[in-house]
Amino acid sequence: MAVVVEERPKKKVWTYEDYLKITDDKRYEVINGRLYEMPAPTPWHQDISGNLYVLLRKFLERKGKVFYAPIDVVLGDRYVLQPDIVFISKERLGIIGEKAITGPPDLVVEIISPATVRRDTVVKKSIYERFEVREYWIIYPDERAIEVWVLNDKGKYELFSVAEGEGKVKSKVLKGLEIDLKEVFK
Repeated sequence: MAVVVEERPKKKVWTYEDYLKITDDKRYEVINGRLYEMPAPTPWHQDISGNLYVLLRKFLERKGKVFYAPIDVVLGDRYVLQPDIVFISKERLGIIGEKAITGPPDLVVEIISPATVRRDTVVKKSIYERFEVREYWIIYPDERAIEVWVLNDKGKYELFSVAEGEGKVKSKVLKGLEIDLKEVFK
């Protein structure tokens, strides 16, 4: 099996401190010291994100906090990501800082766009796994599909739940949570 290797910075090695000095209104991520501009989400992307956020928010009252993009998740000096949705359990609310979430969330959601397929399904997935994000959801809008990946006892992601077109996905981290695809892809 091939090992995923992140791209190394071509010139400047970007840090969280450098990232904070950016003054334009664009969205960026820092992955292994390399700065990536984030494309603006499409209306379909935002509709899916909003629908899922509302469903999660209803389920998660008093269990923790759920946030939606743009929000910085700092996983190290050279890793600043902006997932579409994140959840932090009540027991771990201390990682929510004044400017960013500074540590691995319990659950991260990324909604795939044509410009981010490889970054979300390969590069960021390996980063979330390495930094021990317990559950990672990948949403494929064109296929109307959701994959739910969870860390196993060896610290590696394994597919826990998947649905395409219709049906429900469930969470391992958020016991009792089942999301019907028709509620997400309205």
